[in-house]
Amino acid sequence: MALTLSDDRREALIGHLQSLFATEFDEELSAFRAGEIIELMLGTLAPAVYNQAVADMRAALEKKLEDLDVEVRLEGDL
Repeated sequence: MALTLSDDRREALIGHLQSLFATEFDEELSAFRAGEIIELMLGTLAPAVYNQAVADMRAALEKKLEDLDVEVRLEGDL
């Protein structure tokens, strides 16, 4: 599943990237080039970021389930 951006989000990111290049690299970046960089980053980084987020959430949920299991066992001993 490909990550897509709304038009507003995409335009905001293009503007941010253009400002970054102007400020940090003293280079003017066209909207087309900025859009291509964003597409490249989405295609290469998004899957890794998504997979890491899923793994982090899975670990957090497993920890919560372990805590709940301990609480249930403790209440059962009363």
